Amino acid sequence: MKVRYEFVNGEISEIEVDDNLGELLVDFDRQEYNNDHKETRRHTSLDGMEYEGEAFLSPENTEEQVLKRADMACLLRAMEALTPAQRELVRRVYFENEKISKIAREEGVSHVAIHDRLKRIYQKIKNNF
Repeated sequence: MKVRYEFVNGEISEIEVDDNLGELLVDFDRQEYNNDHKETRRHTSLDGMEYEGEAFLSPENTEEQVLKRADMACLLRAMEALTPAQRELVRRVYFENEKISKIAREEGVSHVAIHDRLKRIYQKIKNNF
């Protein structure tokens, strides 16, 4: 039986071996493949996480990211103190970039009324932040 071996440098060598030894080598190769397959399918390569940018932060921006996340958590807690109508107004103005005048027109109130609501919302968020 011929056994094929590829060296690290890319050189390939084929040698003639006894059938029993050849079968043993083929069996070892198969076991090695199975073990590698079993180990790698349940684990994620650290190289594969590089693109996410969040898994392993560089030392330069680690503190900045932690502070940013802490601020976001505080903001979310402060937003929970708002009524559903106030949250809806914040969503429309700040996330959907709707004009205050358009919202006022839809609700049948003045531009100043919506502006005052936003000032009260801002104060409430500031007090709960």
